[in-house]
Amino acid sequence: MTPIRWLLSLVFIIQMYLALAIVALVFAPWALASRRGAHTAVKFYCRWVIVSLRLLCGLRCEIRGTPPTTEAVVAAKHQSFLDIILIASAVPHPKFIMKRELIYTPFLGQYALRIGCVPVNRGKRGAAVAKMKADVVAGAAEPGQLVIYPQGTRVAPGDKKPYKVGTGLLYAELAQPCHPVAANVGVFWPKRGVLRKPGLAVVEFLPPIAPGLPIPDFMKQLESDIETHSNRLMAEAGFRTT
Repeated sequence: MTPIRWLLSLVFIIQMYLALAIVALVFAPWALASRRGAHTAVKFYCRWVIVSLRLLCGLRCEIRGTPPTTEAVVAAKHQSFLDIILIASAVPHPKFIMKRELIYTPFLGQYALRIGCVPVNRGKRGAAVAKMKADVVAGAAEPGQLVIYPQGTRVAPGDKKPYKVGTGLLYAELAQPCHPVAANVGVFWPKRGVLRKPGLAVVEFLPPIAPGLPIPDFMKQLESDIETHSNRLMAEAGFRTT
């Protein structure tokens, strides 16, 4: 790690959070008046992060596969904040299932609620999702792509965490196709630390899993798809799994 690369990474992180505040404030009147304004702000910010990451850190980003454009579940590998940015940039109406504490994060929390993200208390995901479904049916919320992280937390490359059955219950409850998403972003943007490494960060939307599978079969296929293709992407980036 050269000092100049570490310094540029620090500059990137500082300007990224400053940009979050500026974009949130500039778009606030439109976002308050219309959800479209909130979605536009999110897309603009994601683009800002992607461009500034390339310019300052030499880290390019790529979306592969076909992101869903209609109602669907998106079940993704979660390695760092970058996979959130890339998924939010790729699908038209992302709705992340998020920890309830995040709604109190300045700017981020307010915009997350405005675009329809689903805050959940531990153990009460089912009730939150049921309310979201009812709001969509009643016209109180717009349909979109519900993003969930099956392992429930960020997982560094090479680490192993179990896949939680909550994703399978959600898949069965919503009866929508599930789009697995593989990633290698943690190779370049680590779970912790300042350094952002140069290279090509990829999130890949894999072929969807049709609704109707038994939950155990769904969970087995989901884990196999995400882990197999994430390992492939990380190998492309020069990371070797054990």
